[in-house]
Amino acid sequence: MQLPRNFRPPAALILLLALSGCAGYRLGPTTGIAARYRTLCVMPFANETLEPRLPEAIQSALLHTLQQEGTYRVTRRDEADVVVTGRIVEYERGGIAYDPNDVRTITDFRVVLRAEVTATETATGRRLLEETVAGRTTVRLGADQPSAERQALPLVAENLSRNITSRLVDGDW
Repeated sequence: MQLPRNFRPPAALILLLALSGCAGYRLGPTTGIAARYRTLCVMPFANETLEPRLPEAIQSALLHTLQQEGTYRVTRRDEADVVVTGRIVEYERGGIAYDPNDVRTITDFRVVLRAEVTATETATGRRLLEETVAGRTTVRLGADQPSAERQALPLVAENLSRNITSRLVDGDW
């Protein structure tokens, strides 16, 4: 079917079609709770594992993820509505794929990082979030294990930070 060259749809139809794309959009926080909190401060996480450099990797990744997400403005502790603290409680690595010729030789391993995260309202001291959050990544074991673990650290920290950010932004508090 070909429309005539001088056919002009009514303006109301064009407006209706344009606005129908926004039908599922919700204004405000995705949790349905009034937006009380606008700023937060992320304190360095305490490391209760034997793995070095974890707090720095998590701090850097979490700040970057929160700033990129944009719901909260990251600020200093004395200006924050919410303070986020955490403890790194587990760093686990384990083989998930092995060399078919030698079942003791790992080719791929998974790294799991768990942290107990707490978000506290600064005005009242009320805990808004208190839960254990995990981050995971899979790494191919190359020429040596230390190099592979150095590659895994920023990846698992980024995954953990995305999971923490998701809980802070979309949580039920």
